Amino acid sequence: MSLTHGLWQASAPDAPQTAVLAGDVRADVAIVGAGYTGLSAALNLAERGLSVAVIEAKHIGFGGAGRNVGLVNAGMWVMPDELPKVLGAVHGERLLSVLGDGPNEVFARVAKHNIDCELQTAGTLHCAVGQSGIKELQRRAQQWQARGAAVQLLDATETAQKMGSNAYPAALLDLRAGTIQPLAYVRGLGRAAIAAGTKIFTDSPVSAVEAVGDQWRVVTDGGSVTANWVIMATDAYAQGPWDIIRTEQVHLPYFNMATIPLPEDIRPSLLPQGQGAWDTAEVLSSFRMDAQGRLVWGSVGALRHGVHGVHREWAKRAMTRVYPQLKGIEFEHEWFGWIGMTDDNLPRFHRFADRVIGVSGYNGRGIAPGTVMGRVLAEHVAGDLHADDLPLPVTVAKAAGLRATKEIYYEAGAAMLHAVEHRL
Repeated sequence: MSLTHGLWQASAPDAPQTAVLAGDVRADVAIVGAGYTGLSAALNLAERGLSVAVIEAKHIGFGGAGRNVGLVNAGMWVMPDELPKVLGAVHGERLLSVLGDGPNEVFARVAKHNIDCELQTAGTLHCAVGQSGIKELQRRAQQWQARGAAVQLLDATETAQKMGSNAYPAALLDLRAGTIQPLAYVRGLGRAAIAAGTKIFTDSPVSAVEAVGDQWRVVTDGGSVTANWVIMATDAYAQGPWDIIRTEQVHLPYFNMATIPLPEDIRPSLLPQGQGAWDTAEVLSSFRMDAQGRLVWGSVGALRHGVHGVHREWAKRAMTRVYPQLKGIEFEHEWFGWIGMTDDNLPRFHRFADRVIGVSGYNGRGIAPGTVMGRVLAEHVAGDLHADDLPLPVTVAKAAGLRATKEIYYEAGAAMLHAVEHRL
């Protein structure tokens, strides 16, 4: 059983053919990392006629792009009205605008390149836990609606109709959003980028990024890419040069478990209209159906260090609390990965050196923001988007304070909570 990519590895179409970097390659742009950001940037640049080389340490979608639950959400975790207070009015409103339309950008890419990724565009449900959860969703709904977003606050009856369950008193339906098979989507981006002329090198960890005159050389054990620009798109799985991308973020572990394909008499009762969902609990649950009728259930936690069983038993209790008809249903796939959290829960645009740039820190919202920011990076490199017009301010990367302590706390705290929650 794969504990890295689980169901997604088992059900995704094969990855496009790639090679290990060997010898010296020249390109207009070198991109380090083959996730949503890197491959979106590569595809956009190649469509503009630039030569692009992507260098990936493992394989396409190895990091968060191939492990997440597959919710294609708009915006970030931060409340819409708070975001401009953090970034300033200009950048805040720009970011809200581009990320609010982020799911549409994903859906358009899927349609344009005929990407087979189980796309569902029925929206997502943010489900309230208790009165505090209802109040949070009321504020979120009001703030998005004031910006013209297609979101609806559902009462208990409406929520039950969408959920197929009476477990939640309210939910926020975001009609902009949807679900995909995340590994299939990122592989599809890779396939489209290759078709547009991009060269993708896998199993090629970068050991150095060196200035060579007015160009940059990205070096691996087997070869190098010399380019005018470098895009660092490694995010939470960064290592090697500019690993400040990793140390700037606190790792939050997140696991997913997928049931066996559900019996035909049960399947239609769960999320009958095709939305994906998550709740407002501090240690949240997320859940959605896949195309084969499996329920995918996730939460904070790492499937290691002897607590794998703790999280599995909690997931069974949590799942049957919402859907009692699933009592006795077993999980067929289990996997986990890391979410990179920044101190303000917002992404970063960094200029590491002249013509070396990157966006990172998606805080668990990588699919649409990664796709959008890849396009933004490409437009900036191509000269179509001036630095003054970016949706994020250019900031200096710095290591997160108490990072190791926080990571231990999150992993251990989730395990302790899951050991006792929903037992009564």
